[in-house]
Amino acid sequence: MTAYLLHEGTSILCPHGGTGVVAPAAVPVRVGGRPVLLADATVTIAGCAFTVAGAPQPCVRVRWQAPAARVTVNGIAVLLSTSVGLCVNGPGAPQGTAQLSGYQTRVSGQ
Repeated sequence: MTAYLLHEGTSILCPHGGTGVVAPAAVPVRVGGRPVLLADATVTIAGCAFTVAGAPQPCVRVRWQAPAARVTVNGIAVLLSTSVGLCVNGPGAPQGTAQLSGYQTRVSGQ
């Protein structure tokens, strides 16, 4: 299945309303004037309000799964609109899937 390449302008939200912030990377390939996101992209979550039994357990980063199988940049798979971003807390426990929006819709890959 073909999907769209994600770029640094993609909006990433955790399921609890936190906002994903992409760490800038020196990626030589751009779409829509912005660097594409690679499978090793560092995305931190700010403003997550998730609690368990009244104790804060915020999402703090995104762990990516299902990157492109056929499109790479410098040997690293690109992220697609169908890639799965697991939002995890400090110890690394998954707390839900990131919601993606605002990605470009001209360049696709598999």
